[in-house]
Amino acid sequence: MPVSDSFELLAITTRSDHQESYHFGALVALDAAGEVELALGDPELAVYGRSSNKPMQAVAMLRAGLDLSPELLALACASHSGTPAHLALALRILAGADLDERALANTADYPLDDDSMRAIVRDGGGKTSLQMNCSGKHAAMVTTCKCNDWAYEDGAYLDVEHPLQRRITETIAELAVREIAHIGIDGCGAPAHVLPLVGMAQAFRNIAIAPAPSDEHRVYEAMTTFPFNVGGPGRDVTTFMQTIPGLMAKDGADGMFVAALPDGRAVALKIADGGDRARPVVMAAALAAIGIDVSDAQSAWRVPVLGHGHPVGEVTATF
Repeated sequence: MPVSDSFELLAITTRSDHQESYHFGALVALDAAGEVELALGDPELAVYGRSSNKPMQAVAMLRAGLDLSPELLALACASHSGTPAHLALALRILAGADLDERALANTADYPLDDDSMRAIVRDGGGKTSLQMNCSGKHAAMVTTCKCNDWAYEDGAYLDVEHPLQRRITETIAELAVREIAHIGIDGCGAPAHVLPLVGMAQAFRNIAIAPAPSDEHRVYEAMTTFPFNVGGPGRDVTTFMQTIPGLMAKDGADGMFVAALPDGRAVALKIADGGDRARPVVMAAALAAIGIDVSDAQSAWRVPVLGHGHPVGEVTATF
């Protein structure tokens, strides 16, 4: 099928009562029984889950012997904002294996959080691997390698054929109940897995419904108990989890967003052009469409359009 047929119009941005931008994408929502309740665009669309894959990667690491408290495990699932609190948690993960930030091989970057980034620049600092939003995942990866006597020095753990990455690939396929369509390289340097969009929803569902004390449940419990660690101040993923009881959610680069509840309902979406502006609006509409109250999450999904510093429009879902 032509790629254009894989997407539908999911949201529209208006400015001063005139339609300005049109946001196409694909989404799939599962009901409590795991059946497709809503599909807009192609639910079998093969997508890079990007950082939405992190909960699945964390399950694989737990199965390989990683042992973290819920607070630290949430950071292993995070695309964190890089606040001092987040960096302290990453350092705690590393310290638990007698490691420090020199063990990290992820791409160096500034914090996502504006205030934290400005403080770094004011103090004369630069980009570091610790500050990068994936440092919690990478700290967990090198810790998992250390406890298994697997090579991690000089970025060895990033190779797709490394024992850790092979286990991650197997676990993602198992949770998604789908074959991996492709493996590329993520922005942080780790392998990036491609799955059908419906497989992303299924994987999150399988994590959210898993009973205690399974590794899947440990990931679910960590993310829902410590949503700030998964994102940060003002982040839509954090607000959704803080305000919708029981919801596990994870954003991903280039317009990815996946969420699930322990009753089995789940949503996965991809904004076609990789933009994030419409992402929380579309997620909120999809959750509402399958009977989930999103009213307390309005600060995340009411996206104002500003003119001269004042609201003059908004982004609204088309369904």
